[in-house]
Amino acid sequence: MSRTVVVTGGGRGIGKAIAERFVALGDDVVITSRADDVHDQAGLIGARGVRMDLEDVGSVAALPAAVGAVDVVVNNAGGFAGAPPGPASPLEAVAAHWRRSLAVNVVGAALVVAALEDRIAPGGSVITIGSIGAEYAGNPYSAAKAALQAWGAGLSERLGPRDVTVNTVAPGYVEDTDLFGGPLGTERRAAQIARTHTGRPGRPSDIAGVVVFLASADARHITGQTIHVNGGAHTTR
Repeated sequence: MSRTVVVTGGGRGIGKAIAERFVALGDDVVITSRADDVHDQAGLIGARGVRMDLEDVGSVAALPAAVGAVDVVVNNAGGFAGAPPGPASPLEAVAAHWRRSLAVNVVGAALVVAALEDRIAPGGSVITIGSIGAEYAGNPYSAAKAALQAWGAGLSERLGPRDVTVNTVAPGYVEDTDLFGGPLGTERRAAQIARTHTGRPGRPSDIAGVVVFLASADARHITGQTIHVNGGAHTTR
């Protein structure tokens, strides 16, 4: 039976790979993006597009009417967020950087789930894209991703009685995304790959495969977890 799947930030990179995988399964996929061409992006992969800005509450509030009932919510949108432009003292710039990182990565995901929560059907899933950076949370982005893991664990406890699972997928270094604003330099790329046990960078398809599994019938007893997909760059015990 076809499901309705919402993938935030689904126009490029990891989000696009996730959306494409659900489309291939025959699901009705809705991708969101703040880009003006979101409808064109969606059409190229056989999905529906909704223009949405996670930093605009009104924009998120319009999402439920656009998608209807939901089976799977994938919180993929987020990333490095610099301070808003404009003159500021050094301390004000630090505050703005932290606030925007939390707004883009944590508050945005929380808003999407709050908007759609009552529409998630029993047997559904909420899957959030975290980061290996959460294990070394020394900057606003990494700290925000660590907060997402904690939020997800609590959300799992709350939604579990409704038969809705909640998990976080934490990628390591993944190529072919917009996260770094372009290709890494040769030395930095080599250092990222050297941390892995597999000797290669991650690919968006690596993350998409795990997300699709977590939304499947085979994963109904997996919830409240952070699943690391990093080629061994960070190991758990």
